[in-house]
Amino acid sequence: MKSGARFIRILIVVAAIAAALFFGAAWYFSSVLMNPGPFQCTKEHFVFCGDPMEQGIPFKNVEFKSPDGLTIRGWYMPAIASTKAVIFAHGRGANRNEGMRFARPLHDAGFAVLTFDFRHCGESDSSFNSMGFHEQKDIIVAIDFLERNKGMKRIGLIGWSQGAATGILAMAGDSRIRAGVFEGGFANASDVIAEGAARDFGLPRRPLIPFVLWLYGLRCGLDTDKMNAEDVIGSIAPRPVYIIHGDADTAVYYHHGERLYAAAKDPKMMWTVKGGPHVECWQMDRERAERTVREFFVKNL
Repeated sequence: MKSGARFIRILIVVAAIAAALFFGAAWYFSSVLMNPGPFQCTKEHFVFCGDPMEQGIPFKNVEFKSPDGLTIRGWYMPAIASTKAVIFAHGRGANRNEGMRFARPLHDAGFAVLTFDFRHCGESDSSFNSMGFHEQKDIIVAIDFLERNKGMKRIGLIGWSQGAATGILAMAGDSRIRAGVFEGGFANASDVIAEGAARDFGLPRRPLIPFVLWLYGLRCGLDTDKMNAEDVIGSIAPRPVYIIHGDADTAVYYHHGERLYAAAKDPKMMWTVKGGPHVECWQMDRERAERTVREFFVKNL
């Protein structure tokens, strides 16, 4: 009896240690999701790391409040006598500079441009990253700003990576976004998180990742089932979407772009960037990137 009781106590201790380690790992990974690592703009990836005057584009520093009280800061580049604007939505943990590769061609085409730092990024207020769930609010308030403060009548959006997924969610929920370009976006948040865990840490999807997602949702006040762009992109039609994805993308795998395009309804178009890494279509083929994005917005705004 004594040996049996001792064995049970050992099992209880082992189970408690295993549970503590499991919970600790889930807490750690949910914290990683909430707080992307430090960001540094590099010319290799973003090309332009200065303000818009680096390209000779006049601009104003602007800020606006999200519905949950965070101050969102960015740059507004007015276009003379234009009531059409394009919003730039950067990727996870990046900043407003990510879209500046496209500022000059769009501004020259007569569009005002608004690029801003999402919450918990750049110069905007600190919070946490929610993989697009709460960041949608930042896009919506940016639209409000363009309409109420700048008199914009027709608004488009271009997003990269998480900004693309967030833009799809926002566009599905707000018909004021008339056209959207989405590069390197993920179709399903749970899938991209599980793929990242496997790629970076060698972790299988189960049993840890579902618990990480549950804990992430609990800590951030979000519904992980409502963060999936592929579930809503079909509702955007008849407003047009343009999907861009590199087939050598190792951050958000190419199948996400394929899934988004398949789920979207006409009018839609897709550019598979041959050999393209994550959100670098401009670097791979600057002429095609600038021309097709410019033509898409000229046609649809």
